[in-house]
Amino acid sequence: MAMVSRKRALAKWAGAAAIALIPLSAQAEPLASLDRNGSRVAIEPYAPNIVRVTIALDRDLADAAPGPGPNAKSDASGWSHRSDASGDVFASSAVSLTVNAQPWPKAPTQMERYFAPSLPPVSITVKGTDGHLITQMNGWEMAPHTVAGEKTFKIGASFAAPLDEHYYGLGQNQEGKLDLRGRTIDCRHNYDAPAGETVCVPFMVTNKGYGIVWDNPSTTTVSPGLHSSTHWQSEVGERVSFFVITGDTTDDLYAGFAKLTGKTPLPPKAAFGLIQSKARYETQAELLGVAEGYRSRNYPLDVMVLDWFYWSRMGQLDIDHTFFPDPAGLNAKLKGLGMHSIVSVWPRFEKESRYYDMLSAKGWLLHDQDGSVVDGLPVRSDRAGALIDSTNPDARAWYWSKIRDNIASQGFDWFWLDETEPDLVPDGHEFAIGSGDRYHNLFPLVHTASVADGSAKDRPDFRNLILCRAAYLGTQRNGCLFWSSDVQSTWEALKRQVPTGLNFTASGLAYWSSDTGGWQYPNGPKAEHPVLLDPAGADAMPPSYADYPELFVRWFQYNTFTPTLRIHGQRPATAIWDYGEAAEPVLAQYLKLRYALVPYLYAAAHHTYESGAPFMRGLFMDFPNDPKITDMGDEYMFGPAFLVAPVTEQGATSRSVYLPAGADWYDYWTNERHAGGQTITAQAPIDKIPLFVRGGSIVPMGAQVPSTATRQPLESIRVYPGRSTSFTLYDDDGVSNAYRKGGGTATLRWDDASGRLTASGKLPSGQDVAALVKVVGR
Repeated sequence: MAMVSRKRALAKWAGAAAIALIPLSAQAEPLASLDRNGSRVAIEPYAPNIVRVTIALDRDLADAAPGPGPNAKSDASGWSHRSDASGDVFASSAVSLTVNAQPWPKAPTQMERYFAPSLPPVSITVKGTDGHLITQMNGWEMAPHTVAGEKTFKIGASFAAPLDEHYYGLGQNQEGKLDLRGRTIDCRHNYDAPAGETVCVPFMVTNKGYGIVWDNPSTTTVSPGLHSSTHWQSEVGERVSFFVITGDTTDDLYAGFAKLTGKTPLPPKAAFGLIQSKARYETQAELLGVAEGYRSRNYPLDVMVLDWFYWSRMGQLDIDHTFFPDPAGLNAKLKGLGMHSIVSVWPRFEKESRYYDMLSAKGWLLHDQDGSVVDGLPVRSDRAGALIDSTNPDARAWYWSKIRDNIASQGFDWFWLDETEPDLVPDGHEFAIGSGDRYHNLFPLVHTASVADGSAKDRPDFRNLILCRAAYLGTQRNGCLFWSSDVQSTWEALKRQVPTGLNFTASGLAYWSSDTGGWQYPNGPKAEHPVLLDPAGADAMPPSYADYPELFVRWFQYNTFTPTLRIHGQRPATAIWDYGEAAEPVLAQYLKLRYALVPYLYAAAHHTYESGAPFMRGLFMDFPNDPKITDMGDEYMFGPAFLVAPVTEQGATSRSVYLPAGADWYDYWTNERHAGGQTITAQAPIDKIPLFVRGGSIVPMGAQVPSTATRQPLESIRVYPGRSTSFTLYDDDGVSNAYRKGGGTATLRWDDASGRLTASGKLPSGQDVAALVKVVGR
């Protein structure tokens, strides 16, 4: 290598990851390492439908382990390798991959001396076992440049992009579009992105039976289907490394992603109830008052959240007893109410905090090349606090130990790891593992691992949960519930949430939602249409924002049908009775509906644990043969039964809803049956979100309970006829890790011809099936 020595580059890609991140990184065992006129190509299978391709100018770099994120072991079982005139062919029972033969390059023409690429070309073809083309990599690139004083390369690869190919995933991009085709995605964690925070998960799925996992944690741009090509380019690297996952369905791709990067744990059952938060509860009495307010009003609630600045100083990792005099007593009272608690823990340490000098001396803080600690942000008037270096395993272990001893010891159940981008942008600075530019997108994985690994070690029988603001490949295995960050409290922001969440879950991370009502202080433009809810009695916003209760109700209706339901925001008050007398009964209606759906949600979540497939699903996942849904980002499936069409326009009392072809659809509110493949106008008064149930669905409905701590019997099992189907119920204690060894399941089967529902065994609730069945429309 001309600009980076072989030894130095190999250390960066293999040694740093292996030393700092074991067991977070996979190990490399190439099936073959090929020479294409000086370009080295390594082929490394992980399953019959998962194969890694690595290209470099140096064989050791090509053969080295993946970067952090993937944690599977390579497995070439069932793969074969042969060479013929087409090149080197690698085949399994699921796919064939050919590293195409490359003739010895001819002498360049005069023009080629100036404009032709200097790299020996590499092209790769991926086909199904029947010979159909899945995808083709047409070329790779390495362009020398200097980043933060380090001589390195921009690296990239280009893939063919047929005109009918569509693309989804790549984490969180809040531009408001679902299909990524024809766009350029800035795949990096960026709190300050204009449309809302971006989060990079470099996994993209297509409608052509494959997905790409791009193995590089530096800032990356992806241009799917732009000018007939899909181009990936990362800012820092010395090789190209990516995985191809193939499958007959999108769920096959998510199963492959889970195998490659880790299973999604089953969250505690409380995660599916209401999570109540505010920025911020200033005293213990205020927080308890809200919790008791839910109980006194007979509203269900599962989790109270203690957000930031409960500490005496940022980085003390303590609880200010002036305002929270008895945190252990606080948690005891919450548990007496059948509730759990989440507490926010930040990764920043002020210079005056008790641990700063020790962390600085050990080199456990983000620092400059000269070793000086990076303190605060240069923007947003946010200039206090240094970032713990969670790429260092010793720093991670220490961080958890202080959370355990100082905070968990006071009875707090779970932790909110805020600023997991991190908020202190690492570019131009140094982590223990390497430069912040080289590992720009890594921090969410390693930082959340501190609590996930520590909790597994010290609380092995207590199910972990972490609120996480950013993600990277594999972060799902740490038990994260993600949300869309500090979004605006406007109709525009609500509208953008729907496609944003669908692309996030399409990235293989199932648990995503948004702050109900938005996080920023309510300050929207004047309503353009008549306000649908009288704001009288509302305390959550200034009087000038008369339509904010309407916005909050529409947002709450939407989040009733997202994986988690959490109220949060920078408002004077946030509980459901704070949005006015007209809004409260509507909110209470949806809160009770959410709790009625807990058996359905918990079963869907257990299926995600087993399969890797998300249960908040873009329509492209379930209706791949319907061309009308390729860029439909304003409606989606929620589990196998529900089609959700949120209302995101102020003053709207109806909206168009497309009912996908291939099924009949029942209006949830009226039970009216509609044929699929048509667009209808759905009525949407302020107390109704357009909601449809797919014909041939089984929906278990739970009885009302104050929280998931109370054993919840089934109220009914609704059957929507239209096809024979099945649904597997799942239940357990909701808090332990016993689910990993199995739990209470019963598979319900509906025979559409006979009109009969049967169960494979006793229901987890112990109830009789026959007494619960309600067949809709009969």
